[in-house]
Amino acid sequence: MKQKVNRGALLAAVSALLVTVCMSCADKGQKEFAGNRQIVNVFTARHYQVDTAIYQEFTRRTGIHVQEIKGTAEELIERMEREGEHTPADLFVSVDGGILHFAKQRGVLQPIASEAVNRSVPAEWRDPDGYWTGISTRSRVLVYAKDRVNPEDLSSYEALTSERWRGKVLVRSASSLYNQALLASFIGLHGEREAAKWAEEIVRNFARAPEGGDKDQVMAIAAKVGDVAIMNTYYIGQMLSSKDLAEREAAEKLGIVFPNQQTTGTHVNISGIGLAKHAPHKENALKLIEFLTGAEGQTMLAMTSYEFPVNAEADRPEWLRNWQGFKRQPVDIAGLGQFYEQAKEIFQRAGWE
Repeated sequence: MKQKVNRGALLAAVSALLVTVCMSCADKGQKEFAGNRQIVNVFTARHYQVDTAIYQEFTRRTGIHVQEIKGTAEELIERMEREGEHTPADLFVSVDGGILHFAKQRGVLQPIASEAVNRSVPAEWRDPDGYWTGISTRSRVLVYAKDRVNPEDLSSYEALTSERWRGKVLVRSASSLYNQALLASFIGLHGEREAAKWAEEIVRNFARAPEGGDKDQVMAIAAKVGDVAIMNTYYIGQMLSSKDLAEREAAEKLGIVFPNQQTTGTHVNISGIGLAKHAPHKENALKLIEFLTGAEGQTMLAMTSYEFPVNAEADRPEWLRNWQGFKRQPVDIAGLGQFYEQAKEIFQRAGWE
C-alpha cells in the first residue's frame, strides 16, 4: 500500500536543507574570500557618501573589497571590546580626536607601522605612539547673514554672548560631538567655570531650541529665524556646491568668520583612522590607510567633502585654499576627550538641549 506523501512537510524539509546548504556555501565562500585577503572591514562612525566613493576607488585599484560597518563611535568600540580577538574589525574610523584617543585607551587599537603614512601625514595629526592617524581636519567657525550683520561684531566665540545677539544665535544640540569638542576646548583653555559661563550665555541668546544639523542652521539664517550660527567649515563647501538651489543660495548669502584670531585661535578637530588590535586582514587594512592618507585619496576627500586634507600634496577646492593659514587653538585635540563628560554636564546645567 502506497503511503501518502505530505507535500507541505516535504517542501519544508527541502527548503530547510537548501538554506543549510546555502549558508554553508556562503560561510565557506566568505572564509575563502577572507583567506585570499581580499576584504577589509571598516568599523566607521563617519557616515559620509564620499567615504564610500573612496572605498570603491580603492577596490577598483586593488581588488580588495571594503565592508563598512556603521554605528556610533561608542557602539563600535564597545563591540570591538566585547568580541576581542574574534572581532571582524580591521579599522576604526571616528570624526573626533578625543574618541580616537579613547579607543586607544580602551585597548582596541594597535600601532600603525607604515612609513608611507608617516610621510603623508604630519606628526601633529598622528598619535605619538602610532595608534591612529588623522585623515582630514575641519574648523568650527561662525557664519552670519551678510545683509544683516557686521562681521566686526563677531571676532570671537565669546562675542556671541553679547546682548547684541539675544534671540539670534543658531546651533545644533548639545548631543553633537562637534559642540562637545568645542566646549571641551574652552575647558582646556579657560577652565570649567569660564566654559560654563560661555554656555549659559549662549543659551540665553538662542534664536530657537537647538535642532537639526549644521546645514539646518544655515537654512534658518536664510529664513531669518536667526542671524548667526556655529558650524563646521566643510558644510559650507558642500552647500556652495550643492545641486539643491535653495542650499546654494543660502550659503552664498553667508559671511564666514574664523574666530579668535587675535587671541586663542579657531577650534579645529580631525577625522581619523586606527588599526584594530585584532585586525584579521591587517595587510589590507594598512593598504587602505595608506590610500586614504596618500595624495590621491586625500584629493578625492578634499574635492568632494570639502574637509581640509592632512596631506600637503593633495589638491583642494579654491575656498579651502583661501581659508587655510588661520590661527588654530593651541590644544591637544586628542587630549580634549578627558573633558567631554564635564562638557556634557555643563550643557545640561545650562539648559542646552
